[in-house]
Amino acid sequence: MRDHRPVTNRTGNGHLLDDVSKRIIEQLQEDGRRPYAAIGKAVGLSEAAVRQRVQRMLDAGVMQIVAVTDPLQVGFSRQAMIGVRAEGDLSAVADRLAEMPEVDYVVVTAGSFDLLVEAVCEDDDALLELISSRIRTVTGVRSTETFVYLKLRKQLYNWGTR
Repeated sequence: MRDHRPVTNRTGNGHLLDDVSKRIIEQLQEDGRRPYAAIGKAVGLSEAAVRQRVQRMLDAGVMQIVAVTDPLQVGFSRQAMIGVRAEGDLSAVADRLAEMPEVDYVVVTAGSFDLLVEAVCEDDDALLELISSRIRTVTGVRSTETFVYLKLRKQLYNWGTR
């Protein structure tokens, strides 16, 4: 029996992805509900082999399969990107911010901000409470600058693989 494990191209996280695994990811980026049998046909594997590879990539954290919603359509009328200037252990600050349920994205950056934090809130009052009462009170946070989203023009998750 042929081993269908990915065998080449180490990613930045140390995970191995061969060309077939990359093509599976691309198939799922086009349609996260695409049946494994259809993916298998497109990439030249059996349905079972695709299922095993997908599960290994999920378990390894290489990818997630999620439903992406339009926040406005599901009751969240305010989105914002919050630039955070911090001192001390950036990882600890980032971890504290990532624990907040309104926060869906935290990244350590270089430049005028140490961290960028995306928040999705029910309304302006909820955003104000998040920033004033919670983010700014985290040990290590020196200052914040908030960029309120007025209109979302593009949000895609289909950048493929390398």
